Amino acid sequence: MLNMDIGRRRLLGGALALGAASTIVTKGAFAALPERRVAFRNIHTNDTVDARFFGANGWDKQGLAELNFGLRDWRNNEETDMDPQLMLLISRIRDTLGVDPRTKIDLISGYRSPGTNAALRAKGGAHTGVATKSQHMLGKATDLHISGVPLDRLKMAATAMQGGGVGYYPKDGFVHVDTGRVRSW
Repeated sequence: MLNMDIGRRRLLGGALALGAASTIVTKGAFAALPERRVAFRNIHTNDTVDARFFGANGWDKQGLAELNFGLRDWRNNEETDMDPQLMLLISRIRDTLGVDPRTKIDLISGYRSPGTNAALRAKGGAHTGVATKSQHMLGKATDLHISGVPLDRLKMAATAMQGGGVGYYPKDGFVHVDTGRVRSW
């Protein structure tokens, strides 16, 4: 029978040591990861952004701020902190497709304020694909298209990443990508 009488100090010490070791590994792993960047062109405003969001020291706050601005709700200019994991996911999808990192990805929709989301839903009804609890409102979603990449190929690459939700909208010419739970439609 296993002795379950482990002292609290010993258990806490082990947990702290494990936490410290994982922090060291994480910081060391940053240096091994390549620089990450992503470029967008908003199809509605023609605004562009090309920013490095990850480098040898981890997340690049300036680059993330530039992306937050570039992915703002273009209808009212509201910004939010976009999920950095979304930028990583998009760059991984782009790389899988063999697209140059400086190629501007067509952005159909990034952040969507709750007011904009409600207005879009009311305008087109529930069948529009505008969810009441959209990942766009959480800064965790984009609708995009990559020039020169067939939409079904973009969808397959996004689905293969298993990084979150993937919505396929061939009639509208885009793929939805988010960092919510893994699902597809």
